[in-house]
This record gives sequence, structure tokens and C-alpha cells, in this order.
Amino acid sequence: MNKTALRALLRERRALIAPESHGFSRPTGQGRRARGLSQHQVDQLLHRAIGTYHRLESGSYPNPPTAFLRDVARLFGLNEQEWASLCRYALAQEPPGPLYSSSGKEIAGVWQEAVDGISHMAYVTDASWELLAYNDAFAALFAQGNVPSNTMRWMLLDRNGRESLTDWRNSWAPMVLPQLRAALTARPDDEILRQIEKEVLTDPEMATLYEVDGALIHPDGHERPLRHAEQGPGWVSICAAQPMAAPGSRLFILIFKAGVQRNHTRAPVLRAN
Repeated sequence: MNKTALRALLRERRALIAPESHGFSRPTGQGRRARGLSQHQVDQLLHRAIGTYHRLESGSYPNPPTAFLRDVARLFGLNEQEWASLCRYALAQEPPGPLYSSSGKEIAGVWQEAVDGISHMAYVTDASWELLAYNDAFAALFAQGNVPSNTMRWMLLDRNGRESLTDWRNSWAPMVLPQLRAALTARPDDEILRQIEKEVLTDPEMATLYEVDGALIHPDGHERPLRHAEQGPGWVSICAAQPMAAPGSRLFILIFKAGVQRNHTRAPVLRAN
């Protein structure tokens, strides 16, 4: 727990909330003059025992429940980056999921320009794996440039996807299905992901694979066989990252090298000296 940073974040955001906006009256005589909600008022609004919030802000609440942290974050109107900071300061860990269900569904428009400036295949998906932006190099991967609207659905359920993803049964499906499970763990109410899972479970082969525990939750650094619509069979190296303001969204850069056999050496790991 980082008590100093936690206290500073919570005090700053609490001070921005007018008590009147939540039905409290500000005292007119002698008494409290600090800006924002009082700690006691926070407890009232969150239906917690008096003193609960004080323990959090003072840093004397070890391992507070994430449900309580989420309630505080929403009351204070934190954004996703501030929510991440709250979890790091209070629990020394990343958030268990996004603060708002709508987060990760949109990114800044400049991402399209950024993707267009990448020479390799590149695209950005939202938290439901819906395609948000892609470049011409990525479109060329597909016959007639028929880019799928949801890349998770394409990889798992589309017949064309299975034809493009060489050795789908061994090299792709066991790697992609754990990502679906991880996404649903973070967003259990996501209707798009739930529908994909439902269709996966109706396929006997995939249902069996889906039930097998898999630790992989991202493909960053992986190399897999792939059939390119224009360049034929080859191997793709996957680079993955996340736009910071949109948890669950992803930037993928696919570096393609043609050839039936992998005839190149992998680049060495980058490490600061």
C-alpha cells in the first residue's frame, strides 16, 4: 500500500464533489469549512459503517475489498487510469476489471492515423474484439479485402478464419480460447463476448478445448503460421499493446514473413543495458 499517494488521490477527488449535489447541506455557522464531501458523508452515501472510508483514506485499511474501492471510485467519478492508480495504491495490484462497462469501447480518433503510419499489418480492437481501426496492409490479409468486424469471432467461428490460420487446431485455437475466457472474466456482462462463448460451446471440438485450462491471456511475442490472401503461406510475429485510456482494447502489429517453413531467426529480447 502506498499510503501517501492513496491519501492524495482520494482527498483531491473527494474535495471536488459538492455536498449539495448529493442532498447534503453545507453548514452555515461554526464548523467544517473544507471543500467537498466529508468522510462521514462518503460512508453515508456508500452505506458503510461510520469510519470505513476514513480507514481507507488514512491508509489504515489493509486489503480493502475491491467492491468497496469500486464504489468509492464511481462516487468520486474516477476515470479508468485513476481507477488503476487507486487499486495499485490500495492493493498493490492491477484492477480486477474496468470501472465502467462502457470503457474500452472507444479510442481517440488519432489511432487511425497512427495505424495508417505502420508499414506492417496493424489494427485496433475494442474490449469486445470489435475492429475499430486498421491499415491497408491488414486489409490485404483477407480475400477481396473482406475485413471481419470482430477478430475473435473470425479466429474461432469463421470458416475463412480457420483456412487462413494455418494449423488452426494446434497453433491458434488453444491460444485464442484462453483469451476469450480472460476477457469474459474481466467483463462477465459483455453481450458480444457472451454470444461468442455460447457459439463456441455449441461446437464439440472447441468446447473441449475451451474447458482445458489455459494460462495464455495475450499473444504478445508469439509466432504462428498464417496464410496471407496475397502472399500465400508464411509466419506472423505478433506484437500486442493496449491504448492506455481504453482498458481491454488492443493494438496488434503483425509482422509477416512468407514461406512454408520458418526460415528466419527470432530477434533477440530487448533489454536496457
